[in-house]
Amino acid sequence: MVDTPLLKIENLEVRYGAVEALKGVSIHVNAGEVVTIIGGNGAGKSTLMKTISGLEPAAAGRVMFEGHDITRMPGYQRVALGVAQSPEGRQVFPDQTVRDNLLLGAYHRKASAAELEADLQAQFETFPRLRERQEQPAGTMSGGEQQMLAIARALMAQPKLLLLDEPSLGLAPLIVKEIFAVIRALKSRGVTILLVEQMANQALAVADRAYVLETGHITIEGTGAELRRDPRIRAAYLGEH
Repeated sequence: MVDTPLLKIENLEVRYGAVEALKGVSIHVNAGEVVTIIGGNGAGKSTLMKTISGLEPAAAGRVMFEGHDITRMPGYQRVALGVAQSPEGRQVFPDQTVRDNLLLGAYHRKASAAELEADLQAQFETFPRLRERQEQPAGTMSGGEQQMLAIARALMAQPKLLLLDEPSLGLAPLIVKEIFAVIRALKSRGVTILLVEQMANQALAVADRAYVLETGHITIEGTGAELRRDPRIRAAYLGEH
């Protein structure tokens, strides 16, 4: 039994001016879990991820990590604690090489050159295409390759919690399949993942637990398997009527 969740969000509210993007959201992620958040465009999914990362301020509520309140902590300090995000839209450094993008993911670590090189090689094992492209400017790669780089860059931070924000966005079906194969491999290694994803069927298939976020509220929660069977989810997100 898990006493303290790795991540616990309590009654979180986020506002953009007069607009309430998140309205009392409460979720938790236990160590070793893959937890998925699904929902339509504008539901507040990316806002939630940015608030966990420290890129958006909370108007109310708490963000707890390993039992500590990090709600007001700057983003760079959260990375040092073990929270790393692969952001929506990838956001690689286009003029830097693949190798340099990866090293930037480890910027906060006090690691030796040998340790960093070993970690680079580990990412190249997970993402063989990045090994082939390591001296190539990241901006010249395909969208799928950039997505792999964004995930690998986050992993270079050695996170306790990996945030994946829309990793399949804009990618061809074959590449989406590759990305989800990587997520399953990370899960098998015990990496704790919070996944925001519009490809609901694939996301629920890989998830231990899942939440549905609609217009800033959590409306449904359960195991990934339960939500895949839920007729409301099947109608709204899996294209079944």
